[in-house]
Amino acid sequence: MKRGKHMESTATKKEKKPASLAQRINIMRASVMGANDGILSVAGIVIGVAGATNNSHAIFLAGIAGMLAGTISMAMGEWVSVSTQRDSEKRAIQRESQAVDERLAGEINFIKQKYMAQGISDELSEKAAEEMMSDDPLYSGVRERYGFDPKVKTSAIGAAMASMISFPTGSILPLVAITMFPAKIRVIATIISVVLALSVTGYTAAMLGNANRGKATLRNVISGVLTMLVTYAIGLMFAH
Repeated sequence: MKRGKHMESTATKKEKKPASLAQRINIMRASVMGANDGILSVAGIVIGVAGATNNSHAIFLAGIAGMLAGTISMAMGEWVSVSTQRDSEKRAIQRESQAVDERLAGEINFIKQKYMAQGISDELSEKAAEEMMSDDPLYSGVRERYGFDPKVKTSAIGAAMASMISFPTGSILPLVAITMFPAKIRVIATIISVVLALSVTGYTAAMLGNANRGKATLRNVISGVLTMLVTYAIGLMFAH
């Protein structure tokens, strides 16, 4: 019995593979973007309401409503988006599996022609294609024809949970700023707080995406400032 339990425990441990780098990056991406959207969305709401009224209770309720709605929307959006991507990848794998079974020579020729179009010689392209397809034809075929790694699985639930946690976390900043600062300075204090927070999330997102940090951060801050200015102006139009 002890041996059986040990074997069962070992098998269970083997099944629980650690998350790949791509999976971890996907979760981090969802977390950063969720926090960024939480900051920006709720900041736009509370700044807009603050432009229309000085009632702290109304501003706080609007912010909480935006936080709850945004949390659900972001989580469902991530789940739907990643699930759709997974479905598309599954269909691509099925098509390639059928192609490999029925016309392997055609798939080898596709890879050969692809490499030749990149300037590689006919002989070397054919050799490379044949070697790749002789080892794991389905994996190589999917990677070369559809451009993704079939062994990497992104988690729709993981991305949704990351957004569900990060969106309200990000939205806490503008909500606290607009309600805790004195009425005379709360709008400008909130704007400054949001700009600083958007600088952090913009830089982090650019780092994860291997993009230009300065440009990405600047774009993120500009979009945030414009959002708050527009909503504040609209709020002022309905002020009484």
